[in-house]
Amino acid sequence: MTAPPPPDQRPAHPSFREAFLYWLKLGFISFGGPAGQIAIMHQELVEKRRWISEHRFLHALNYCMVLPGPEAQQLAIYIGWLLHRTWGGIVAGTLFVLPSLFILAALTYVYLAFGDLTLVQGIFDGIKPAVVAIVLFAAWRIGSRALKNRLLWALAAASFVAIFVFDVPFPWIVVGAGLLGALGGKLAPDKFRVGGGHAGADKDYGPALIDDDTPPLPHTRFRWTYLVTLLLAAAILWGAAMAVLDDPVLRTMGEFFTKAALVTFGGAYAVLPYVYQGGVETYGWLTGTQMIDGLALGETTPGPLIMVVAFVGFVGAWTKEIYGADALLLAGLAGASVATFFTFLPSFVFILAGAPLVESTHGNLKFTAPLTGITAAVVGVIVNLAVFFGWHVIFPEATASAPFSGGVAWLQALIAVAAFIALWRYKQDVMRVIAACAVLGLIHTLV
Repeated sequence: MTAPPPPDQRPAHPSFREAFLYWLKLGFISFGGPAGQIAIMHQELVEKRRWISEHRFLHALNYCMVLPGPEAQQLAIYIGWLLHRTWGGIVAGTLFVLPSLFILAALTYVYLAFGDLTLVQGIFDGIKPAVVAIVLFAAWRIGSRALKNRLLWALAAASFVAIFVFDVPFPWIVVGAGLLGALGGKLAPDKFRVGGGHAGADKDYGPALIDDDTPPLPHTRFRWTYLVTLLLAAAILWGAAMAVLDDPVLRTMGEFFTKAALVTFGGAYAVLPYVYQGGVETYGWLTGTQMIDGLALGETTPGPLIMVVAFVGFVGAWTKEIYGADALLLAGLAGASVATFFTFLPSFVFILAGAPLVESTHGNLKFTAPLTGITAAVVGVIVNLAVFFGWHVIFPEATASAPFSGGVAWLQALIAVAAFIALWRYKQDVMRVIAACAVLGLIHTLV
């Protein structure tokens, strides 16, 4: 482990190898969702190693929150880019998700191959209601931060009605909310100012390598040649990846997850309804119950929660038997890899190509007001997701035509309520809540 620098001295610039080892370590310990992952990076990079000051860290984070995609992974790309240029960002972002891909693929194989075992079923019977509580808690957490006035509350409610009652596709909700936010920024600017998300720095941990007064590094300045080169390289990489996909299911996944990556404003919880609509209803890659199970697995592995797309890709390719009944594991690995690659490629493009441009617009109401509208709408979408999961878990035998038939799973309902109280009232760690619920589900099944 690298010794922290003396408190009164500016740290030396880390070698590429030192940074590589840190990003690899982060990929294995990044539990706790975006908040937990950002806290881990802050503690290590700002407080201990002092590679970047708190002001610069928060500035980078606020930029990442503007973009679609997983903000914690994008923050890793951003800081890796600051430290070691383009390849530094690529390595940081890749290592942030690579361990999660391997771990989640292994767990998904166990789930599909041995999921009918009593032990596995019992564990999932406890985890599923915990997932309902986690999603609902995510809606409350985002809503308490983002919905600062009645207008934004109304926008959140309208988005819930749009997707729950009228089944409006999630991308159209994002577009509509962004347009309303842009209009609101002109007509009622005080209602659409970004606030409450991340306050300014109030602590001094000593001089940092990239400090508040550090002048812009040469590679962070906007250059047309760099922007065009990166966009061309990304387009060629995307086209080449699509060209080598030898199965129509995989090609469809490539197209679908590329679209999903472009509408992930608000993080994984916000895009899950879109992934559900495509993966379950449109393409039949998996069932609604499997989608809940996949989210449960995603909550228990390191990496961004949007890695649940690897589960969807694995199950979809396995279910469709794209390489035949004798090569299900190979099919699953191919599906998980395709889903991961096409979901995260845009994040690298947004950071590496767009950082100089977006940084120059930070704090500009014309730029942030649409984000405020989208964030408000995302709260309603996440509540819809919690309602959907809760319906499947608490009324397991219900159907669309008879939504409350088959009786209530009272134990699952009680576990969901207890898990939410543990998260909301007692501020318990997500992993601890999931573990406790898994134990309860297992005991109930065995007894």
